[in-house]
Amino acid sequence: MRKIAFANQKGGVGKTTCCVNLAAAFALAGRKTLLIDSDPQANASIHLGVDVHTLKSSLYDVLVGGVRIEDILVKDVRKNLDCVPSSIDLSGVEVELANAVGREMVLRNALDLFLSANSGYEFVVIDCPPSLGLISINGFCAVDEVFLTVQTEFFALQGISKLMEVVSLVKRRLNPALRISGVIATMVDARTNLSQEVLEDLRNFFGERLFKATIRNNVRLAEAPGFGKTIFEYDPQSHGAEDFKALADEILLREPSCSVGS
Repeated sequence: MRKIAFANQKGGVGKTTCCVNLAAAFALAGRKTLLIDSDPQANASIHLGVDVHTLKSSLYDVLVGGVRIEDILVKDVRKNLDCVPSSIDLSGVEVELANAVGREMVLRNALDLFLSANSGYEFVVIDCPPSLGLISINGFCAVDEVFLTVQTEFFALQGISKLMEVVSLVKRRLNPALRISGVIATMVDARTNLSQEVLEDLRNFFGERLFKATIRNNVRLAEAPGFGKTIFEYDPQSHGAEDFKALADEILLREPSCSVGS
């Protein structure tokens, strides 16, 4: 089983889009997948068509109230794909867990308990919030791998060093198995010199951890969440569907590699 957190403390870089559509691609490939939405904005849940406003409980109740994951699980949001939904309540977790013993391990403990009784998952993917607070650290403690999503723009690498420092710190102190095993270039426009220059910078910095498959600018990717659909459902002939299929195939073929600086 591979457990992967999608992270970038900067919003608007395609992190949730990558997490949801890759989870869908894994599921379409016949790999049973669990998606955990740990972002208080609940964008991943909404993207999959989950009505977060009618949920009686969410990940918040798991982290704060001791509720079991199986009690909030939205099963079969797609064939081979289950979802642990989020809600706006999650935004209060950092305050409520501030003085809790082992607060960084709450998600990991709940996930381990769930997986011990619910076998068969080949992928667990976690959509982390665009911050480096307690919720993201819980995500890092619950997985073995981190995928970074990086927009190919001028400030692409700005802030990445801080994220890598946090991953390295979590690895040293809390989760020795953690590693940055993949970097996804998003919002790529191959026609511009800027995109090509940023891709070259990313290759020089991350080496083989930068996936060869990139996610191009595609309006259909931006439209799909509004319909509660993955790109494969919304427009299977689009560049977005093509890119995520290629990226998923590369991930399925690639063995996890060592991380940078951790």
